[in-house]
Amino acid sequence: MKNLYWMSLVVAIVLHYGLPSVVAQDYYQKSSYRITDPTVHASQQMDGSMQGHGMQMPGSPSSNAHSGNSHSGMAMGDMKTKVPDKPGHRYQKPTALPATPESSVPTDRPDNYTGQQLTLDDLLAIATQNNPTLRQAQNQITAETGKAIQAGLYPNPGFRYSAEQIGVDGTAGEFHGGIFSQEIVRGGKLRLSRAKYVQRVKATEALALAQQFRVANDVKIHFYMVLSQQQKVNVQTELVKSSEDAAVTAREAFQMGQANAVGIRRVNVALQKSRLELLAQQNKLRQAVRQLSALVGTELDGSFFVGELEGQSIVMDFSELLAELLVSSPEMMAARAKLQADRITVRRERVEPIPNITLEGGAGYNFERNQTVAAAGISLQLPIWDRNQGTIQQAQADLSRQCAEIERLEGRLKRDLAGQFESYLTTTQHVDQYRTMILPELKETYRLMLESYKENRTDWNEVLHAQSDYFMARQEYIDWLWQWRKSQVLIDGMLLHDGLMAAEGPTPAGHIDSVAKPR
Repeated sequence: MKNLYWMSLVVAIVLHYGLPSVVAQDYYQKSSYRITDPTVHASQQMDGSMQGHGMQMPGSPSSNAHSGNSHSGMAMGDMKTKVPDKPGHRYQKPTALPATPESSVPTDRPDNYTGQQLTLDDLLAIATQNNPTLRQAQNQITAETGKAIQAGLYPNPGFRYSAEQIGVDGTAGEFHGGIFSQEIVRGGKLRLSRAKYVQRVKATEALALAQQFRVANDVKIHFYMVLSQQQKVNVQTELVKSSEDAAVTAREAFQMGQANAVGIRRVNVALQKSRLELLAQQNKLRQAVRQLSALVGTELDGSFFVGELEGQSIVMDFSELLAELLVSSPEMMAARAKLQADRITVRRERVEPIPNITLEGGAGYNFERNQTVAAAGISLQLPIWDRNQGTIQQAQADLSRQCAEIERLEGRLKRDLAGQFESYLTTTQHVDQYRTMILPELKETYRLMLESYKENRTDWNEVLHAQSDYFMARQEYIDWLWQWRKSQVLIDGMLLHDGLMAAEGPTPAGHIDSVAKPR
C-alpha cells in the first residue's frame, strides 16, 4: 500500500510539473520541431550541423543552471503542446545539397585576341585581314585578269634557219639564210577574246563582292549568336542562384516541420538540373566563340563581346526588297556579266574559221651562184572541213544555258527572300510581344506569387512554377532576338552566308577555256 501511494504521488507530480529536463530533451531531439535563430546565415543552416546552433531550449541542463527547475517545467509544458506526435513528423536529417558539377575546360589558351573586349566592327576588320576565302576571291580576280591580258596578246614572230641543196657541186649549198615569220590574226579574234575575258573579270569581281557579303553576314550572325549566348548564361546564372535560395528555403521549412524529405530531394534535383543547364549554356557559348574565331581567322577564346542584341525593327515591303535584290545582288551581277561573256564567246567562235595569214621573209647566200639572195612566203589554212561548227554550237548552247541560269537564279532569290521575309515578320512579332506583354506579365506574376508566399497565401510550388515560366520566357525571348537579327542580316546582306565556303570563279565554257591560249 505504501508503494502504491508513492507511485501515485510521483505520477501526480509529473503531470503537474512536466517531465524532467533530460527526458524532455531526448524527446525533443526526436521530434520534427526545432527552434532556430532566423538571423543565422543560410549557409550555416545548410551545413547540416544539427547538434549545435539553436539546440539549447528552456528546460535543458545548460538553461537550468540559469533559470532553475520551475522555469524548466513551464517550458516543457509549453513544448508538449507544440510537438505533434504524428507519422512523418519525426525528425530526419535532410539530405545534403548536391555538389556543383565541374566544367572540364582547359585553361591554357593562345594569345591573339583572348581577353579583349571586341565589337562587331573589330571582328569585321579582323575577318577582312584573316579570312582565307577573301584571299581566294582576290586571287580569282587576278587570275581572270591575267586571262584577259593573255587572250589579247599578239602572236610572237618566228625565226628559222634554212640550208638548201647542201653539197651540190661540192659547195656548201644552194641557199643558206635566216627566215622570219609572223602570223597575222584576222577577223578581230584578239579583240573579241580580250572583251570576253574582261566580262569574266567583271563576273569574278561580282563573285568576290558576294564572298565579302558571305563573310560579313556570317560574322554578324555568329556575333549576335555569341551575344545571345552571353545573355542566356546570365539568365541561367540568375536561375541557379534562385534555385540555391529555394534549396535553402526548403531546408528551413523541413527543419520547421513544414516540408518532408521528398520535397528536399525534389529541390536538390531541380537545383542540379539548373546547374547542368548553366554548364550547357556555357559550353554553347564557347562553341559560338570558336565558330566565330574560325570565321575571322584568329583565336578569340576568353574575349568579351560588346554589342546590342536588341534593336529597332524596320517595316519592310516584299516587292521593294525583291526588286532591289534582283538588281543589286552580286550573284545576279555575276550572272549578267557571264551572260555578256557568253554572247561575246559566240561571236568569237564564229570568226574562228577566218584563216590567219602567216607571212615569211628572210635573206641568205647562194653558194652556187655566190650571191646574196632573199626569200619570201605566205601561208594560210583553208577552212574546208573544219569550220569550227562544233565549238560554235557549244558556245550557243552555253549562251542559252546562261539565259536559263539567270531565270533560275531569279526564282531562287525570290524563294529565299520569301523564307527570310516570313522569318523576319514572325520574329519581329514575337520579339515585340515578348518585350511589351509576355515578359512584363510573367515578371509581375512571379512578384505577386512571392508576395503571396510571404503572406502564407500560396504554396511554394506555385512560386517555383511562376519562376520557371518567367525564366523560360526570358530564354525564349533571347532566342527570338537572335533569329530576328539573323533574318535582318540576311535580308540586308543579299541572302548570302557561309563565310568559309570556297570563293567561286566564273564557270568555264567547256574545252574553249582548256586550250593553251585563252580565246
